[in-house]
Amino acid sequence: MEKIALMDKVTDILKLAGFATSDAYTVRHKSFDFVARKDKNLLLLKVLSNIDGLSRESSHEMKLLARYLLGAPLLVGAKTRDKALETGVMYKRYGIPSINVRTLYEYFVEHIPIYVYAGPGGFYVGIDNELLREVRFDKNMSLGGLATKLGVTRRCISRYEEGMDVTIETAVKLEEILKMILIEPLDLVEESNIERDQEVEHVDLSDLSDIEQNILTTMMDMGFEVFPTSKSPFNAVSTDSHSTILTGISQYNHSMVKRARLVSSISSVALTESVFIVEGGTLPAKIEDTVLIKRKELDRIDDSLGFVDFIQNKKGSGL
Repeated sequence: MEKIALMDKVTDILKLAGFATSDAYTVRHKSFDFVARKDKNLLLLKVLSNIDGLSRESSHEMKLLARYLLGAPLLVGAKTRDKALETGVMYKRYGIPSINVRTLYEYFVEHIPIYVYAGPGGFYVGIDNELLREVRFDKNMSLGGLATKLGVTRRCISRYEEGMDVTIETAVKLEEILKMILIEPLDLVEESNIERDQEVEHVDLSDLSDIEQNILTTMMDMGFEVFPTSKSPFNAVSTDSHSTILTGISQYNHSMVKRARLVSSISSVALTESVFIVEGGTLPAKIEDTVLIKRKELDRIDDSLGFVDFIQNKKGSGL
């Protein structure tokens, strides 16, 4: 399935499921294609025919963006290597949950849970390991006794109770032996959170241009936490305890206007502010909902609260 057709299908499914979606970011080698929101759930979506096309660098930025935007990254594709993605199975690419279009439809539209995930050597399920231990104790079964019935070692049972991967066949047999439902559904958002919690944050401005370093350093001096991006339509995400701002840095030109419109669409769905700090002469106050600020205007702003007030005043005045 070609990229455009796949993207259209994914967007249609999410809209059918009640999600609002942003415009798509059509530049090659970007970290995400678009964002989608339903109630409190925000998704950062990447759509690829072959999920192996997601690079380590793009996945890293995608996960960190999800952290700052309080969302979850999700990769939707058709195959991995030379094999089609199985329906009802969650794969992972650099820690990002990855599913096919049919699974996307079943999960978000038909509300069919995902139980199976692909791992090294095959397919696995998650089980309630604490319940497994509790039921084994309640039935007065030793590790060895359960291991004999299951046809595995005592060490395997111990590791299952510690949370080790369990094959589908083993999990089903465990349920039959203990007469208890142990298999648990997977949560795409929670799976993303596990990976995001493992990320190490480090702000490095050394690869940026002088003007980008200057502006983002100024933002940090105001009290913002700044995450620079290289594969997004904005140059950074700037946050404080009250606000999240998609921050662009550019000369005022036609390309910047297109980016500002796109960032406005993303910001609207992500429920953030959006601003472009611009080198140039006479500027409109905003492009759609993206506020434009002249570089020299930053010198009038003392802190992050003042910066947000400045944005709101520009939005309101239209000047």
